[in-house]
Amino acid sequence: MIHSLFIVNNSGDVFLEKHWRSVVSRSVCDYFLDAQRNSPYDVPPVISTPHFYLITVQRKGVSFVAACKQEVPPLFVIEFLHRVADTFEDYFSDCSESIIKENYVVVYELLDEMLDNGFPLATESNILKELIKPPNILRTIANTVTGKSNVSTTLPLGQLSAIPWRRSGVRYTNNEAYFDVIEEVDAIIDKSGSTVFAEIQGYIDCCIKLSGMPDLTLSFMNPRLFDDVAFHPCVRFKRWEAERLLSFIPPDGNFRLMSYHISSQSVAAIPVYIRHNFSIKTGEQGRLDLTVGTRTVMGRSVDKVKLELAMPKCVLNCILTPNQGKYAFDSVTKILTWEVGRIDVTNLPNIRGTVSITPGSPNLDSNPTINVQFTISQMAVSGLKVNRLDMYGEKYKPFKGVKYITKAGKFQVRM
Repeated sequence: MIHSLFIVNNSGDVFLEKHWRSVVSRSVCDYFLDAQRNSPYDVPPVISTPHFYLITVQRKGVSFVAACKQEVPPLFVIEFLHRVADTFEDYFSDCSESIIKENYVVVYELLDEMLDNGFPLATESNILKELIKPPNILRTIANTVTGKSNVSTTLPLGQLSAIPWRRSGVRYTNNEAYFDVIEEVDAIIDKSGSTVFAEIQGYIDCCIKLSGMPDLTLSFMNPRLFDDVAFHPCVRFKRWEAERLLSFIPPDGNFRLMSYHISSQSVAAIPVYIRHNFSIKTGEQGRLDLTVGTRTVMGRSVDKVKLELAMPKCVLNCILTPNQGKYAFDSVTKILTWEVGRIDVTNLPNIRGTVSITPGSPNLDSNPTINVQFTISQMAVSGLKVNRLDMYGEKYKPFKGVKYITKAGKFQVRM
């Protein structure tokens, strides 16, 4: 399946390599680096070379490049590479080059357990943490003094069971189950304020700390909203198809229960609008006027609002006055950034002023676009609501909670 894995930084240097079968020369990564130089933001996930298929994913400025000799299902390898990156984040709280370099020993131990002779073996975080203890200062000092390894000498019981994602013998003083329903709005708004395209990418993240072997059932008020879903392996898919209920024995700790997609037919009104006026005439200064407002947010506050405008190349500088927040203009990249913060509906955020342009520049052929970021707490813009959570198999009553968050995904306004 996978012969070798190379981890490459932004500069194109291979700073970690791992081989499971024959050793593959790191020069094979040149094909990936050539593709990255040609289109840095759109690298093909599968690159065919004379002797190998290179399958790649990018995370946090780090590229994972898997070399396969035979033709393989690419999504299988891509999912495995994402699982590797998720495991690094779970163990080290990050997946950056510096963090991986600081934990070389644990990284190689993890890769040894996750892949056996090129085929995925143990990829569940609960199993891996029983096999290989997460690094901390005291354990590192003790291992250095005693010469012991992080790797357990006994095989986890969960790896041999029908529920490999949950470790056995879990006990908690406080039993808790918390769910975060997070939705990202992808939208394109045209010059007149009409919605050209809109959809929602959502996911439900869980933090579940329950003793024993609980069997949970999560139901929704309006489960027919979902157009497309992807589940954690713990979810019983037949029960979902028949009753639209999420029935599962959960992993211990943090995990993503499901991801979902809601198409434009079901999307509610866009929660943020922008009134804009931008004009440049030949040989004169330009004018810019932006106002940000909210609609249909059900009394919730819109926070962490940030606007980015990629200005035309003829713009030299922007002299603007915001009534809220602060702005910055990068004269090299020509990007204007306005950090608004929270939107006050009684006094809408506004920024206006003049734009200096290169003398003799012609009228604009096209206006810039605005990339918008925002966060709305305690609201799911799709209208999705969790109905109830039931637990079977254990006699205690857990603490339960659901939190809703709406964010901007790829949210673009055309001027």
